[in-house]
Amino acid sequence: MHPLRVAALQMCSGNVWADNRAVVAEGLRQAADEGVRLVVLPENFAVFGAESTLAVAAAWDEITAWLAEQARSHRLWLVAGTLPASLRPDGTPVPGGRVRSATLVFSDEGICVGRYDKRHLFDVEVADAQGSYRESATFEPGDEVALIDTPWGGLGILTCYDLRFPEQARQLRKLGADILACPAAFTAVTGEAHWQVLLRARAIENQCLMIAAAQGGRHSPQRQTWGHSQIIDAWGRVLAERGESGAGLVAAGWDCGEQEALRRRMPVQAHRRDGG
Repeated sequence: MHPLRVAALQMCSGNVWADNRAVVAEGLRQAADEGVRLVVLPENFAVFGAESTLAVAAAWDEITAWLAEQARSHRLWLVAGTLPASLRPDGTPVPGGRVRSATLVFSDEGICVGRYDKRHLFDVEVADAQGSYRESATFEPGDEVALIDTPWGGLGILTCYDLRFPEQARQLRKLGADILACPAAFTAVTGEAHWQVLLRARAIENQCLMIAAAQGGRHSPQRQTWGHSQIIDAWGRVLAERGESGAGLVAAGWDCGEQEALRRRMPVQAHRRDGG
């Protein structure tokens, strides 16, 4: 079996959907040309800026239809993370003028096969130009983890700040995750300190492939993201990595048979004594 080609699309999204859409379209075209079958988009790929979030949420049907057509036309599985969603997965409105931070997964037939709403919200103080982050002012947290079936195994999603909570990755592994996708927009300060070590830890602990798609660059005088989108195997090896700033595709081959062999040689999941 040939290794599966997977990719993460790094972006430096602004607050205009049409501009960001052009970057996604070019990235997906390049991915298809390179034989990639599974692509992960970063957090806030459609718009980066609270002032545009509700407008993008109102265009949910238009944007999701476009994403479905991109997946179908390029024959790609697409992890589109994240979009502001004014409705919960059960169809009820999000109250209080807030939205959910939703990641959608599309099959290569353009069918939406799964949704995950970010559970952990970034309400923290950071020593950067912005200083204070309060995602809960705009977003309602999700309730459930989501494992999505793909032709290559179970796919679980950790959205940005979720990465700091190993119990969520552990729960996904217990459910049957083989691949972890991390759409993210880590700040430059927190990213430099923790981004790669957290990604490698989640991959190693759970013996999963990690595909991490990040925002990277300066979005405003106050907001700078770390970038360094990368793909990491279950042994913790960085298979491919992009630099700090700017948009671009990072791709690598993944041997799922090698991952299964590693799990047989070192059956970490069977050895757990904490019920996980």
